[in-house]
Amino acid sequence: MDVAPTKAPPAELSYVQYEHKFEAQYLPAIRSLISKDLSEPYSIYVYRYFLCQWAHLCFMALNPQDGSLIGVIICKLEVHACRSTPTRRGYIAMLAVASPYRGHGVATALVKRAIDAMVKRDADEIVLETEETNVPAMRLYEQLGFLRSKKLHRYYLNGNSAYRLVLPLRAVDPDDTLVAGLQEQVV
Repeated sequence: MDVAPTKAPPAELSYVQYEHKFEAQYLPAIRSLISKDLSEPYSIYVYRYFLCQWAHLCFMALNPQDGSLIGVIICKLEVHACRSTPTRRGYIAMLAVASPYRGHGVATALVKRAIDAMVKRDADEIVLETEETNVPAMRLYEQLGFLRSKKLHRYYLNGNSAYRLVLPLRAVDPDDTLVAGLQEQVV
């Protein structure tokens, strides 16, 4: 098995919040980076759906020497009505770091920036899905406090299963959960 050599990132990466003005310069690089690592074939419209509505929750890691893209995280935050009291649910849709720069904390820094941005906007929880075979991603998210909430069998187009991970940011009222569960059973 060949292992790609890792490359230490430049001493100080530049972490930048995505802005619409970056589309022409960075969207092709974002698509290329994500398509190399994630199993889902996302169209340009999926990227624009997230980046146009929630640019303030998306971050890039850039090489300060040449401005090249090293990593990216794409997220959203919406009201989710799964309980009797709706929650503000953050969602990490995509995270990718160029393979030569993995293992140096770039993904952790991107996820922490996204979490902080969602917390500032009163998120109650943050969720994501990741392939069960993606051990480094599982380890990263669990080290940041995410919990496995559900196994999703054959979730991805490639047939792989996933775990839904949740980072609870606020305590859930057990009475609300009980009431919501009873309402679902009645319907």
